[in-house]
Amino acid sequence: MSLTTCNVHFSQQTDRVVYLSSPLLKELKLSGKKTMLLKLGREVITAAIRPVKRQGNHLYLSAGVRQSIKVPKTGNIYLLQSENNEIQLGPLVGILSDIGSPSSDSAPFGARTGFIKQVIRSGERKAYLFGFTPNDINWQQETVNGYFLTAQGNWYRKTVPLPDVVYNRLPSRKAETSTMINSLRERFVRKKIPFFNWSFFNKSDVYKLLDKDPEALQHLPESVSGPTPEKIKEMLEEHHFLYFKPTAGSLGIGIYRLTYHPKRGYFARYRKGNQNVLLRFTNFQSMIRMLHARHGSSLNNYVVQQGIRLAEIDGCPLDFRFHMHKNGQNEWVPAGIGAKKAGRGSVTTHVKNGGSLMTPQQALSRTFGSEAADVLDKAKQVAINLSEAIERNYPHRLGELGLDIGIDKNSEIWMFEANAKPGRSIFKHPSLKSEGRASLDYIIEHCLYLSKFQGGDS
Repeated sequence: MSLTTCNVHFSQQTDRVVYLSSPLLKELKLSGKKTMLLKLGREVITAAIRPVKRQGNHLYLSAGVRQSIKVPKTGNIYLLQSENNEIQLGPLVGILSDIGSPSSDSAPFGARTGFIKQVIRSGERKAYLFGFTPNDINWQQETVNGYFLTAQGNWYRKTVPLPDVVYNRLPSRKAETSTMINSLRERFVRKKIPFFNWSFFNKSDVYKLLDKDPEALQHLPESVSGPTPEKIKEMLEEHHFLYFKPTAGSLGIGIYRLTYHPKRGYFARYRKGNQNVLLRFTNFQSMIRMLHARHGSSLNNYVVQQGIRLAEIDGCPLDFRFHMHKNGQNEWVPAGIGAKKAGRGSVTTHVKNGGSLMTPQQALSRTFGSEAADVLDKAKQVAINLSEAIERNYPHRLGELGLDIGIDKNSEIWMFEANAKPGRSIFKHPSLKSEGRASLDYIIEHCLYLSKFQGGDS
């Protein structure tokens, strides 16, 4: 396999002819050849070759060629030459989402439009990137009616072959649990089209995945799904405080911090509307009755987790979001790390609940002083190890993870949650803008890796 870049132009001829500049003909070793195999996505055609006197790598596609294999646009792109001299344009990368609510021509994916636009912009000189929804696929014709971007940032529709790789950004658990979506994922797999970020995790999923992975287990607090009252009481007496979380929750909604003081009784702290609530109970049964009154049978969908005495600033605990990516070498790397300080009296560090976002260097220098850099390096390595462990035990392809990491007062590293579709709020911090751009670059790099658009022998 060999990889080169070229500038694609459209010509008006109706025949199936590809015009190549002299340097490109030479680089592709096509000098003297009469025809070539040209491919985009799943579509392959045989086209006649004509040389063009022009410096640089230029490819002119006649109307007959580009209509046959559905080339979406002009501009810079990669050419991948296989052993049988097939020349593939691309890669063709689809970003799967759904129609936003409300939807408009300028925001076809609703609130996710801006992010999808960022991904397309970051890779537009390396790949053909487009957004699409499940309804845009024509499985019979093996095409997608995708959303592409003009140079001015406007959306337009173009029908292209099935992509070389799919980046799944379906926005909600509800959107991905339908029979149609399950079928869609399986169809891509059957066609051997890499599909990464299979689905959202539930909180209990990751603990079940890692249950027999010794390397990961040393960094996981004790966690029990659907616990009985007896188990909650036993864990409270052992650990003195616990977190009680809905398995499919997000943004800190529905989380309780339960505390046991042998001399003072039981305490439950939670968020109600915009207020932090703290309740005291003289006995365990009255606390359980309160939880049942608030949630009833839905308590079966909760996880109870050992509380960890986290490092603190001003008496407020800290935790960290590690935004992990697979890179162009298929390795896990931390693209960005945000430190989150809990609001006073809050159960979680979520900014919406009064928390504040800091860089990890700012946070750790205030808690570990001169040892801050070593603690951060240790946490990065643990985050890589945990990402590898999740991938090792997960049956589907992953390319991105959000790890919620805690560092305790003894600088031990703990993972509380892993998210397969992490939000990007940490990149809003002014000091994390470059990490946000790096995150987008890693997405593109990994798409190039998965689609085999790499030089050398890869």
